[in-house]
Amino acid sequence: MAQAQINLIPAAPAIAASGYLLIDADSGAVLVEENADERLPPASLTKLMTSYVLAYELEHGQVNNGDMVTISKNAWAQNPIFNGSSLMWIEVGKQVSLGELHKGIVISSGNDASLAVAEYLAGSEDAFASMMNQHAQMLGMDNTHYVNSHGLPNPEHYTSARDLAILAKAIIGQKEEYKLYSEKEFEFNGIKQKNRNRLLWSDPSVDGLKTGHTQEAGYCLVSSAVRDGMRLISVVMGTSSESARERETQKLLSYGFRYFETHHLYNAGDELSSSKLWKGAKDSVSLGVAEDVYLTIPRGKSEALNAELIVNDELTAPIEQGQPYGELVVTLNDEEQLRVPLVALESVKEGSIFKRIWDALVLFFIGLIPV
Repeated sequence: MAQAQINLIPAAPAIAASGYLLIDADSGAVLVEENADERLPPASLTKLMTSYVLAYELEHGQVNNGDMVTISKNAWAQNPIFNGSSLMWIEVGKQVSLGELHKGIVISSGNDASLAVAEYLAGSEDAFASMMNQHAQMLGMDNTHYVNSHGLPNPEHYTSARDLAILAKAIIGQKEEYKLYSEKEFEFNGIKQKNRNRLLWSDPSVDGLKTGHTQEAGYCLVSSAVRDGMRLISVVMGTSSESARERETQKLLSYGFRYFETHHLYNAGDELSSSKLWKGAKDSVSLGVAEDVYLTIPRGKSEALNAELIVNDELTAPIEQGQPYGELVVTLNDEEQLRVPLVALESVKEGSIFKRIWDALVLFFIGLIPV
């Protein structure tokens, strides 16, 4: 009875936000959600996509951190549309490196830096917004639409808690650029600014991501934390204050880490089965999973996990690498948790004519044997 009580999972905490979501970053398991698909104004959480697009261009060699960007009048910190908003404090006509502007976006949450990057990458902010929307579509962010690079209010500018979690996971995958999100301060032009994500100071497990605030959006925060190798992503949108967004985020993170655990079950490319192969140049073929397999379960339940490999009957050459030839099924207390294709880890050509004839005869006689 004591063990049963330990494994009980209470209801998720009440979160004072317009929409929120908590997921495991590796398995993608949704642990808590409310209004996760509602379209809401993102405010400066928009800059997550601005940063993502820039990091994408850097990774693909289209630009370099050392590129010098000439600041236009539109991107000038004194642009009236930026009045009262967060800024990097860049000056019109000056040249600033792309790497510095990226820090200005992520750490200082600079609207001016975001527009400067947008113009440099796409020629205009409208064109950059189109790039942002294309990336959102590729990532599967179905409830997101961007019209600018910084997040100042616009009725056609929106996203959802679920979409922001998808984006955060993609940013975390940009390992080098993601390091920016844990930097606590940034100094430019003699002005030192602190990262607005105050959880970086109060919770050592938090290493990102971004805050946002406008009157329309309320106070928003996308965070990620790692404890004992388990990474969670939380999204809270539309809270009432800076302290509220931090408090509600901590509720979600504490709940997830306290009551759940994530297991890395299998590595991509590891052989899980060496299965009999007929009519091939080899007598067997290696099967495994195409991607790492993670599973998030209630804490303390791992001993009840069971994995079963279901391989297709009578595998016959030719075999094409990467194609599915079975399934991996994982259950917890006999309830299915995930089902993943078993794919060939190698290609195997047909064997010689003699081998094919011989195996055909064997299969024929096996088929005649009564069950």
